[in-house]
Amino acid sequence: MMNEFITALQFLTRLHLADLDATDEARFGRSVRFFSLVGCVAGVLPAGAALLTAGWMPGMVRSTLLVLVSVMVTGGLHCDGLMDMADGVMSGRSRERMLEIMKDSRVGAFGVMAIIFLLLGKWSLIHDMPESLLPYALVAMMAAGRFAMTAAIVFFPYARPEGMGKAFAEHAGKGSFAYASLTMAGLLVCFYFLAGFFTACAALAATAAALLFALWAGCGLTRLLGGLTGDMYGAVTELSEMLALAVFLMAAYVK
Repeated sequence: MMNEFITALQFLTRLHLADLDATDEARFGRSVRFFSLVGCVAGVLPAGAALLTAGWMPGMVRSTLLVLVSVMVTGGLHCDGLMDMADGVMSGRSRERMLEIMKDSRVGAFGVMAIIFLLLGKWSLIHDMPESLLPYALVAMMAAGRFAMTAAIVFFPYARPEGMGKAFAEHAGKGSFAYASLTMAGLLVCFYFLAGFFTACAALAATAAALLFALWAGCGLTRLLGGLTGDMYGAVTELSEMLALAVFLMAAYVK
């Protein structure tokens, strides 16, 4: 299980702990159960940056830094998936052509617009987030995004006969979602003891919103393309992260 966790950590982030066999597809698939836990670990980095820069760094500069840290910890892996999916799905072509466009390494106009919208959206939400919620929102953002990815992998078929994401789809198993759910439950308990009932409720709402979005997007993309791909997993993750931030911000206004 430790090797599976390390596999998930090294695939989803730039953190490198060990040299593992990159051809073991079954281990890659089983590592899906730890995606949410990896999200919690990765979220500590932007949350730590938020705590270190609080009170002295200008707000706009700080928001830009926090967005940059959240992207750098993953190496932009999921951002690339969002751009590829936007180019393919928004092209309006046939199913086969959409899948071909997504495999193209070049970025088109829809991909550029999608990444600009994503980064501006995250920047705005972080900039307007109350200071008391910001570190928790950043951790929840990263965890909820990978929880949403787990749901997309587990509950929907893979659209291509082969590809990087196929190992995850084939070997993850329904139990991976149970592991991910327990991880998110543990995170909520931690939030309750660290920050109180309101923050835990905000995190619960963000997690629920990310899950519902993943299921909604997965159903729509499966109808359109017959399943999901690795690019779509990344796109679901990034959009779920932004949605989680939006829920935290709305919760602050409700309070």
